[in-house]
Amino acid sequence: MTTQTWQVVKAKLFADCSHSRRVMRTEGRSLAPRHSALLPRAAKYAIMGVKSIVTGRMFLHMIHDLLSFMEKAPTAFHAAEELRALLEAAGCVRLNESEKWHIEPGKRYVVTRNRSSVIAFSVPEKGFAPMQICAAHSDSPTFRIKENAELEAGHYVKLDVEHYGGLIVNTWLDRPLSVAGRVLVRTDKGVETRLVNVARDLVLIPNVAIHMNRAINDGYKYNLAVDTMPLYGGASAKGSFRALIAEAAGARAEDVAGSDLFLYNRTPATIWGANNEFVSSGRLDDLECAYLAARAFMAAEGGDHINMVCVFDNEEVGSGTKQGADSTFLSDVIRRVAFSLGAGEEEICRALASSFMLSADNAHATHPNHPEYADPVNQVFMNEGIVIKFNASQKYTTDGVSEAVFHRILERANVPCQHYANRSDLAGGSTLGNISGAHVSINTLDIGLAQLAMHSSYETAGVMDVEYMAQGIRTFYETEIACTADGDYTLSHRA
Repeated sequence: MTTQTWQVVKAKLFADCSHSRRVMRTEGRSLAPRHSALLPRAAKYAIMGVKSIVTGRMFLHMIHDLLSFMEKAPTAFHAAEELRALLEAAGCVRLNESEKWHIEPGKRYVVTRNRSSVIAFSVPEKGFAPMQICAAHSDSPTFRIKENAELEAGHYVKLDVEHYGGLIVNTWLDRPLSVAGRVLVRTDKGVETRLVNVARDLVLIPNVAIHMNRAINDGYKYNLAVDTMPLYGGASAKGSFRALIAEAAGARAEDVAGSDLFLYNRTPATIWGANNEFVSSGRLDDLECAYLAARAFMAAEGGDHINMVCVFDNEEVGSGTKQGADSTFLSDVIRRVAFSLGAGEEEICRALASSFMLSADNAHATHPNHPEYADPVNQVFMNEGIVIKFNASQKYTTDGVSEAVFHRILERANVPCQHYANRSDLAGGSTLGNISGAHVSINTLDIGLAQLAMHSSYETAGVMDVEYMAQGIRTFYETEIACTADGDYTLSHRA
């Protein structure tokens, strides 16, 4: 594209920002006030790398929709609910695990477990077939509120919390927080789940002034039983928390039979940087991958295999729950789909041999102030493509086979990729791919997007990587992968 032509494209994209707002309002699409102002700034960066008007429009919508999704998903319960609603709106038929399934070729389906994990799948016209799966997780490090929540402290009322996952403690202090989760409400027939979100600045965890804690900048060790109790109110707030949560659930306090409540950071998401190349938000790990995987699933054209998107809960605490990657959720779904379509154990085993999983969970970008924490050569950076992750101990599942197959897919998608490995003397984290593989043993590759401050309450990633991931996963879904012999695979793409 010539410079002159590109100037015309840029002018068109800038003009298209105001048009996008009008279109979204006309079509009844919700434009969150916090994010509507970001569209022109997002466009400013989008035009630097997106070379077509159509793609530019799609990119603006994708960034807006991603930020809106994360704002609506303060907990794993809300994330699963938002994803389920999006998938149903895209044509997925909702299934219930406790009911008999009647799966039909050519249709899409979605099922949830615990209201915090979700699996969607599309069935080809030929019936049961190998599966191409993209898996992510719905939870993020946070603080869980204990059952008896209120703590009196002189003239104050605090909330009694415990940490969930490996969070960066100081990123939760001195900023507006609120409470969200699920409440179980008594009904005439039993109990009913209701999601709650006290959508206002409700609590705050205050630091101690430096005059009283001179060691605060000298590697202070936070006591999670003392330093991280959020301030809820003055003495007059005593006894009001349960009623507040009940009100958010549309119930009486005496009808609240159980709850799972968590803190979340209320700081709005933002796009920033010299060229608006960075996006910061709470819960980027791993809602960014979860949303983009679901979006790619919805956009992908059908083929001769089963496409599947899985978003599991509790990855941050080891996945060992009924709704985690270390559960039977995925294997149960696969078997029930097979049996409903008339396939048996032999067909399941044959299908698994040609099946493939992307385990999508964000990766550590090389830190601008501390590059020494990165491997000397296997470093990754924001806005430079999908990250393929390696670990000799198989905490990441990537091997030569899965790497080679995915390289071919990304070549087809024209999407850049990077390769990540931990510095050899620093232990890294693990994710859900190897855990899920103990239940459904298929070729798996660990991928993610480069980000800073993983497990902070406010994380940072690259704007352009959003499009890279969406396109990469969609191309994966639209590729036919067949195992012709152990270690040999054919790949074919829909035109």
